[in-house]
Amino acid sequence: MKSRAGILYADLLLLLTAAIWGFAFVAQRVGMEDIGPFAFNAVRYAIGVLILLPLIRYRKGKAPGARPSAAGAATTPGGFWGRSIPFVLTGGAMFIGASLQQLGIVTTTAGNAAFVTSLYVVIIPLLASLFGRKTSFKDYAAALISVLGLYIITVGFGSGFSIASGDLLVLGGSLFWAIHILVIGKFASTVDPVKLSAGQFAVCGFLSFIAALLFEPEPFAGTFRALVPLLYGGVFSCGVAFTLQIVAQRRAPPAHASILLATEGLFGAIGGVLLLGEPATLRLFAGGALMLGAAILSQLPVGKAEGTPTS
Repeated sequence: MKSRAGILYADLLLLLTAAIWGFAFVAQRVGMEDIGPFAFNAVRYAIGVLILLPLIRYRKGKAPGARPSAAGAATTPGGFWGRSIPFVLTGGAMFIGASLQQLGIVTTTAGNAAFVTSLYVVIIPLLASLFGRKTSFKDYAAALISVLGLYIITVGFGSGFSIASGDLLVLGGSLFWAIHILVIGKFASTVDPVKLSAGQFAVCGFLSFIAALLFEPEPFAGTFRALVPLLYGGVFSCGVAFTLQIVAQRRAPPAHASILLATEGLFGAIGGVLLLGEPATLRLFAGGALMLGAAILSQLPVGKAEGTPTS
């Protein structure tokens, strides 16, 4: 049984994780003044791998015994390629999501990017319905509210219909972040979470490195000038925040986790206003409030039985 104090502690860790991820949008936007989006991701995720490797060794040393459990041996695919499947699928989805997000940030604000990315919380139940999960009216309502919020942020109610290309790219990235989370859910019970994280970072970083060589002239020339944003993105956003998420989700109920992690959009907007001088417009926060409300609605239980609080 999970104690209320333990759940509160986990919720605070999730809120800290969301804050780190939200302010990472500022680091991404600042970093791309000196380095291309693919190169930024290549270095960022390489740093993430390096941060997690000592944790993997520590966990391996603390594990009781060196042999895998019978259950783990039975459910883990055999052979090198079989064991690589979880890393390739999660890292591939992460690469597409991160690349679209990073490319989009070039022509949109950190606040817009943060809020639009948070749409993954609403997209997830809609995608899950394609794999046999029943989609309720609540899920569709949440999707419509989030689209309205997105419209207010990116288009507004001024003269004519227009939307920045960066917003569309970030929205596409949000779709692949949702796919990424669903794929993570499939392998989380059979693959060590920290190893899965490091493996997906390695795949994403490698693909980003290849893309940088193909599409960006002198991709790593500005790496030293962008070192501070890169370190924030690699050390805090990848290594620290993901580890905090793992620790927190051992105790936090899934609904708590989804709602609190969705607040990264709010922190991204705050970071854009405080650190980048982006305008704190009513449109931004009104649309963001709708999108966060949609994220919360998408996680609320349906039915009388589900309304009973858990301990």
